Amino acid sequence: MATLVQPAFPFVDVVIDTSALVPAAQRSPGVVAVVGNADGATAPASTPLVVTGHADALALFGKAGAATALSRSLDLVLAQDPRPTKVYGVRTPAAGNYAAALAGLEAADDVTFVCLAGEVNVGAATTGGTPATGLRALAEHVENMSAAGNRRMAVAMIDPATPRSATYVDTVLAANSYGALKSATGRMILVAARGATTDETVSPNPVADAAAAVMGAIAGQAPATSVVLKQVRGFTIPVIQQYVPAEVIGLAGQGAIPLIDPALVPGTGLFLGDGGTFSSDPGRNYVDICRVLDDLEFRLRAGLIGTIGDARVTKAGLTAVRVRVEGILGPLQLGAVIDDFSVSIPLLSILALPESARTAAEQAQVVTARQTRQVAVLISITYGPAVHRLNVTLDAKS
Repeated sequence: MATLVQPAFPFVDVVIDTSALVPAAQRSPGVVAVVGNADGATAPASTPLVVTGHADALALFGKAGAATALSRSLDLVLAQDPRPTKVYGVRTPAAGNYAAALAGLEAADDVTFVCLAGEVNVGAATTGGTPATGLRALAEHVENMSAAGNRRMAVAMIDPATPRSATYVDTVLAANSYGALKSATGRMILVAARGATTDETVSPNPVADAAAAVMGAIAGQAPATSVVLKQVRGFTIPVIQQYVPAEVIGLAGQGAIPLIDPALVPGTGLFLGDGGTFSSDPGRNYVDICRVLDDLEFRLRAGLIGTIGDARVTKAGLTAVRVRVEGILGPLQLGAVIDDFSVSIPLLSILALPESARTAAEQAQVVTARQTRQVAVLISITYGPAVHRLNVTLDAKS
């Protein structure tokens, strides 16, 4: 009987296993929320709702087809180019009750920026059972959410109606005014836009929500992009109200960002005159530093979550952890977001030694790590910030 010969074609069999293709969680750094008053609107109070255009803003947060403080601020966010990736609107249950509306925003864990629609009052901090008011409620919200692991930044504005004076900078930034919003967390961005208006021809000029516009302009940029000289759209500042050089230097020197229309930039427009956070911590005194650190933290947490419960406290297991970290940070280095990085797992160095060659202290570290199931990973990054000033020497010779 003849033996059945199996055909060789296609010569090489390849089995595709997709079980290791685990999607990594993504968090867009440009998701913003505007919390504000919209009495009579149809949207439920204290509920984040996504807004994609002017029609949405008016339908959800307008009153019988007319604009409200919240819908006007949302329009300014949407006027920026590039836009934020997602825009939430949250209506307060009653005028000024920001604490309740901000509490409703806590569960939206993709939010990275928050502002209050048209609010310029500093307000008061939480006292006992009385919640914070005004911009203090905003500051407490982003600081508490960030401390809980959901990093957010807030954008607030100095009252555009504050008149020009010889002591303008000291007056608005004094500790009993907007200076009360400064902290070491680097969570607050304070904008100065004296005279900001949506219509210069009207008297009195309608005040524009510069905070919402700036928030939209910053959120539309990549985290590592410095916000200095980025354009803000949707409103104007009359020439008579614009800041003089001494005021620009004074505001920026204390961490506030003045909006300016420099002659050095062709055309007419408003631009961010500095890139600082309203922070007392010199390590977090630029917006891009805070955003990059927030983004890195999320990428590491999302990228390493798959190792929890699977990676072993062994040489092979911790090597896999190190490779995974390198896989997260490597693309950021190639993309010039960071300049360099290094990953160190001290326990891995000990496990690389033969057991007989370890000291008693090293062996004790291995035993402790295996008993507690905790391993320390040290990551060092080098961040190359953007240039904010060029010192040029023009050497004239005859």
